[in-house]
Amino acid sequence: MTTFLETLFGTAPHVSAWQECARAVLIFAYGLLLVRISGRRTFGRWSALDIVVSIMLGSSLSRALTGNAPLLGTMAASAVLVLLHWLLAQAAARSTRLAHIFEGKAIHLGRGGQLDARACLRQSVSAADLDEALRQTGVQGVGDTAGIILEPSGKITVHKPG
Repeated sequence: MTTFLETLFGTAPHVSAWQECARAVLIFAYGLLLVRISGRRTFGRWSALDIVVSIMLGSSLSRALTGNAPLLGTMAASAVLVLLHWLLAQAAARSTRLAHIFEGKAIHLGRGGQLDARACLRQSVSAADLDEALRQTGVQGVGDTAGIILEPSGKITVHKPG
C-alpha cells in the first residue's frame, strides 16, 4: 500500500507534475473537510484567531501540495491546527475574557453624533473608512449617528438614532 501511495503522491522533494495534481485533489478535499468540520465560524467572522488559523492552514497545506513538506505529516499537523482553533473558539464562546484575548473587543469610535478622533487614529481608521461605513448604513454624516463601533473583525458598525 505504501508504494502505491508513494507512486500516486510522490515523496518530498521529488514530486512530478502528475503527483502534484493528485496532491492538489487530495489536499483540496482534505482542506474542505477540515473547514466543514471546524464549522462555519472559521471564515465567518474573520477575528484574529480565525485569520491566524486560516493563514497557517493555507500555508501548511500549500507546502504539502508542492512537495516541500511531507504529505501525511502536514495533513496531521493541519488537523491539529483545526482542532486547536475549535478548542480556542469553544473557550472564547464560553468566556468573555478569553474572547477578548483571542478575538479582541469592540471599540467605540463615536457616540451620540460625536466622533472620537483619537480612537480613530489609534485604530488606523481613516476618514474614507468611516465615510464608507456611513454610506453603507445610509447615514449622511457622523452627526446623524447614535454610535460608531469598530468590531473585532475590523468591520465598522454604524448605529442610527432612535
